[in-house]
Amino acid sequence: MQPLRTLSAAVALASLFPGLALADLHTESVTYEHDGQTFEGFIAWDPSVDGPRPGVLVVHEWWGHNDYARSRAEQLAAEGYTAFSLDMYGDGHTADHPSEAGEFAGQVRENRDMMLERFGAAHDYLRGHDQTADQPVAAVGYCFGGTVALEAARAGADLALVASFHGALATEHPASADTLKPEVLVFNGAADPMVPKEQVDAFREEMDNADADWTLVDFGGVLHSFTNPDADSIAERFDMPVGYDERADRDSWQYLLGALERRLK
Repeated sequence: MQPLRTLSAAVALASLFPGLALADLHTESVTYEHDGQTFEGFIAWDPSVDGPRPGVLVVHEWWGHNDYARSRAEQLAAEGYTAFSLDMYGDGHTADHPSEAGEFAGQVRENRDMMLERFGAAHDYLRGHDQTADQPVAAVGYCFGGTVALEAARAGADLALVASFHGALATEHPASADTLKPEVLVFNGAADPMVPKEQVDAFREEMDNADADWTLVDFGGVLHSFTNPDADSIAERFDMPVGYDERADRDSWQYLLGALERRLK
């Protein structure tokens, strides 16, 4: 849950995951339309991979579609996927302060139909792209983006896998066996005050009731935003209970890659 106005997080991620730095990727900023509004996305793929390949949607934190979200798309592209970092706010809006970020995210969370439609527009864009061409698609979300990805899965989105990293787990629309299609992964910080134990327990019960194929990894002593290298500086700047954790970041990423390999390739 932190803004990224510089490339510091992208550089840090490249040092942690050398494949990202070595890959010769095609990257492109794109615009797409939905309901009369323009959205700004970012698509990446490895041109050395022949033909269409599975797609992965990346849903940004509450700060908006920033460099951090794009860096995660680049990582996924380096692994052989067509990765599309989408825009949930429109016009590429990003926030510099938690109050503004909360306002942006709240407007989306409070209108679930709009949330699902905006996610669906990005999903359609990726599925229709030449580098995906109706290959299976997964969705990966961070913080606010994890909430969006989970809600899309609960609503029956045609996804092979959904992964939420330090996202909220509460919902007013629990999954059912009739609608839930993807495998569900949740990576959570056990010391995250924004996702209390009651939410985690309710999520476990929800997934069991929906007869879901699901995994929840609870990292002991880990705070919110544990995948973003900028989290510590943002915690200090805004007095927020967030923090980067290199082990949890590495381990959750490797788990994700294994699941994507199994479900998409």
